[in-house]
Amino acid sequence: MRVITLEQGQKPNESLIERGVVFDPHIVATVSEIIHTVRDKGDRALFDYTQKFDGVATKELRISEQEVQAASKKANQSVVKALHTSGQNIFDFHERQRREGILVARPDGALLGTKITPLDSVGIYVPGGRALYPSTVLMCALPARVAGVRRIVMVTPPNEQGRVDPILLAAAQIAGVTEVYAVGGAQAIAALAYGSESIAPVDKIVGPGNAYVAAAKRAVSGDVGIDMIAGPSELAILADESSEPALIALDLMAQAEHDPDAACYLVTTDPDLVGEVQEEIAAFIEDSPRKEITQEALKNNGIIFVAPDLTTALGAINAIAPEHLEIQADGALDYLGLIDNAGAIFLGNWSPTSVGDYTAGTNHTLPTSGSARFSSPLSVDDFVKTSSVVSYSYSALKQDEETILTLAAAEGLWAHGKSVRARFELMEYEDE
Repeated sequence: MRVITLEQGQKPNESLIERGVVFDPHIVATVSEIIHTVRDKGDRALFDYTQKFDGVATKELRISEQEVQAASKKANQSVVKALHTSGQNIFDFHERQRREGILVARPDGALLGTKITPLDSVGIYVPGGRALYPSTVLMCALPARVAGVRRIVMVTPPNEQGRVDPILLAAAQIAGVTEVYAVGGAQAIAALAYGSESIAPVDKIVGPGNAYVAAAKRAVSGDVGIDMIAGPSELAILADESSEPALIALDLMAQAEHDPDAACYLVTTDPDLVGEVQEEIAAFIEDSPRKEITQEALKNNGIIFVAPDLTTALGAINAIAPEHLEIQADGALDYLGLIDNAGAIFLGNWSPTSVGDYTAGTNHTLPTSGSARFSSPLSVDDFVKTSSVVSYSYSALKQDEETILTLAAAEGLWAHGKSVRARFELMEYEDE
């Protein structure tokens, strides 16, 4: 990992921590063509692209309900049990996020409020490729279920047999997914957005994916809702002289093994940690079955920032705005109020990011690429919409009449004012 020493009050150079999602023009062009073709040819295009990109010839996209139900029996039972435990924790946490609408009465008789309505349908993209991600199924589907979404559609690339792994299907059943389709890539995003003969379109698409999936989500955004444009995963660790080098090394490796482009940062006020952590990584990495991926990520995107004091260290963390932040320092809870930008914050030595990935119940779909400055983790709020509610009485409108007329005249909108004045001219002057 690269080592950078910060001066007092200095923040990391923006070029070092710039992680904005920049799409290769070739990817954008390819995705645009895929979306156009799926809109034009429907299922035929989905079959053709599945053959081209996944090497699988299939004539059926949907996984039957019988196959989904049977998956729990076929799958590794210890994994199924773990999914049930994780799913219950996720459900319980997100159940506490549910909000009720409000209706407030003003003294003049006006009623003002907010109505909360679940989305009718959502699509969940579950990546394939390097590994299976049943946890992604739970993290995306369960908040939607809690919110009251009626139709939850899961798409994922097919395996070599053109089917979906039983573990993913077991997770889908646990999470309350209502439809599963064996199709992935940008073509799956296009189908969710615009529909095909087999797949009806949805209102919103959530879930991570590769560069083609991310580019497709950006392309369809506006025609359909999306959660975010996710970049590679990232972790920052804030550490001091009390921190355990071996734990830091393993937690950095846990993030790095996701992807060669994963970003890993250590911000410390203890210069001695630099060499100690590097030595621990060198010792542990030989046992990793994902050694090459981990090494590439740490070499290309791993930085250790050595800060002269805590204030500088915290400034560095807030500048990075990491997806995951671990605080491995004495009195970790005391730092919570000083963190402005982080997707998820893990406090203390007993809280590795792995607990957030699987069992804590908080959502692991988090803002990346510095977007924690303005974005939040996936939540129940992502699966509902709000409507403003306004009910005026005669007295309320009379009280606001002059203000409305003045502002309407100032904006040159004659009918805005006339529509208010007409009510007093044409209707009886009494409160309901």
